[in-house]
Amino acid sequence: MSRIQTVFTALKASNKKALIPYITAGDPHPNHTVNLMHTLVKTGADMIELGVPFSDPMADGPVIQRASERALVHKVGLTTVLQMVTEFRQTDDKTPVILMGYANPIEAMGIEKFTRFSKMAGIDGVITVDYPPEECKEFISQLQANCMDSIFLLSPTTDSARVDLIVNQASGFLYYVSLKGVTGSANLDIEEVKSRVADIRHKTKLPIGVGFGVKDSITAKNVAAFADAVVVGSRMVQAIENSNDDNLVENVSQLMMELRHAIDA
Repeated sequence: MSRIQTVFTALKASNKKALIPYITAGDPHPNHTVNLMHTLVKTGADMIELGVPFSDPMADGPVIQRASERALVHKVGLTTVLQMVTEFRQTDDKTPVILMGYANPIEAMGIEKFTRFSKMAGIDGVITVDYPPEECKEFISQLQANCMDSIFLLSPTTDSARVDLIVNQASGFLYYVSLKGVTGSANLDIEEVKSRVADIRHKTKLPIGVGFGVKDSITAKNVAAFADAVVVGSRMVQAIENSNDDNLVENVSQLMMELRHAIDA
């Protein structure tokens, strides 16, 4: 059983929901990333979604775009990100780490090399925004061969036939994008999201996480009422952006504890 499956099974047994914070590797500085990952775990993260900085993100809103820009100033690329995860794994071999990014860096490294190095680093799952399910059979095969999950995005505009295609290829969990547009761009219609998640549940037994629009504790609590996981990205990155070296850990910890409390409530 993978680390992702192990976490969801344990949470379900205790009637709890997963909290999955997102940070961009290398933001605000490469020296902070591993410590931030440990901070997230200490303050309630069940899994970590680690963004690979990219120059041309198509799904990320301005907050996460700026995070990538800050990381790229320090030349943080895919190889550096995997080195960070390797360091994290020296003292944490239980928390699932999910890479989120775009196909270009993976293609540049080579799929076989990427999956092999990711497995060695301790990656548990990969979200690749611009790998459509029709065109990534080789990628999924390589992930499976290395015991990693292929996690796909579903959105409000994903039709029923495409949902069927995706759930047949996905593993680990499904990531439902709760709004139309980029990360952090709008307020959620909770009832609409709840209805869409219920429709998807009829097609799969995989856990379903919801993200792209969870901006505060109230939203996190409402989403946790029907989703298996709550993903918090732009709000977490915003907390990093608004911090300095002296209060970075404190601010991230405070936000995490607020979200954890809300979800558990």
